[in-house]
Amino acid sequence: MRLALTVLAIALGCRGAQRESHEQPPPAPVPIPVAVAPRAHVAPRTPAASRAFYTDTFAKRPSVAEMTALGELAFRDPSLSGSGKLACTSCHDPERAFSPPNAAAVQRGGPTGAAAGVRAAPSLRYLQTIPRFTEHYHDGDDGADQGPTGGLTWDGRAQSTHDQANLPLFSPLEMANGSRDELAARLRRASYADRMRAAFGDDVLARTDSALKALVLVLEVYQQDPVQFYPYSSKYDAVLRGSAKLAPQEARGFAVFNDPAKGNCASCHPSTVSGTGFPAFTDFGYVALGVPRNRDIPANRDAAYFDLGLCGPYRTDLAARAEYCGMFRTPSLRNVALRRRFMHNGAFTSLHQALEFYATRDSEPARWYPRGERFDDLPARYRENVTTEVPFGGKRRLSDADLADLEAFLGTLTDGYHP
Repeated sequence: MRLALTVLAIALGCRGAQRESHEQPPPAPVPIPVAVAPRAHVAPRTPAASRAFYTDTFAKRPSVAEMTALGELAFRDPSLSGSGKLACTSCHDPERAFSPPNAAAVQRGGPTGAAAGVRAAPSLRYLQTIPRFTEHYHDGDDGADQGPTGGLTWDGRAQSTHDQANLPLFSPLEMANGSRDELAARLRRASYADRMRAAFGDDVLARTDSALKALVLVLEVYQQDPVQFYPYSSKYDAVLRGSAKLAPQEARGFAVFNDPAKGNCASCHPSTVSGTGFPAFTDFGYVALGVPRNRDIPANRDAAYFDLGLCGPYRTDLAARAEYCGMFRTPSLRNVALRRRFMHNGAFTSLHQALEFYATRDSEPARWYPRGERFDDLPARYRENVTTEVPFGGKRRLSDADLADLEAFLGTLTDGYHP
């Protein structure tokens, strides 16, 4: 409960003090700004501290346990969506480590529940140590600049869990609330509305701002519940604790995973205990893998449309950074064996197929790009951004036996292990 208690201390203890989806349709071009005469600075009517998200502005201070319970109710509530059919659990199933409940490449939502998303929904587990997005990240080991790192969603544009929660609530492809007032009205009609009032104060839902602040706060606290969102209960965690041992095939897979001349997986998915605790199996960085175009995604039927990750179209502040185009955040590999779609666009339908891509992308390109155009989900001018680090880069380095061993090891990262 340590992280949840930390949020509560910040959110409630300082009164007066300081579905990877979640995408919108491509934005319209930004108008060229027109120069205007400078205006005299006018002090805001309220101090910045009182407008900060975590400043306590509620009449009551709910307990962490109550906010967690309310957050779970909201997380499971389809009535908060425009269609009345889509809840957070529709794309993030607790029974599958908060990843999609089905084998669809992208999930459907929107006002009628028929709109197709554009990215595979990620797992929501083990997000608690992801740093805020920065273009220059220096880790604690050697101080080297890792480059773009951190942030939530595939392109890192959400800087906190409550920022992230706002994206699907208003995305026209997901929960599709047309406005903040519309969502607040839905919250007032929710079955747990009176419980929200009892927790935060009788007037918490009266105003849109306070209603939505309470909503995303309880969603954030819920997603910090260690039992559900970072249990560290896999077989590999038991190995780290000294209460279990890897089977021979799992141990061979672990060796391949860490070998910089073979799998080299640990270069992006560190596997060792660090100063921040047990490994998250991600370095939180960004990489362009050259994943094949997934023509099952409706948006990809437009030959001129490309999802470029860090440089757009859904993230707009880095649109001019051509060197970032095609890069997506490296996800955690914890519970990866529970997924049925892989990569940002859900191009692969099994973990084994995803591993085969790493082994043979460059040695057997026709297998992945049958139309003869390598890295076909990127415009030609950005294809030089695609990584060639091991295990990529020409010759095949991973045998079929290596892949089977890797898959066995990755299975040890599934939570809920019982000897």
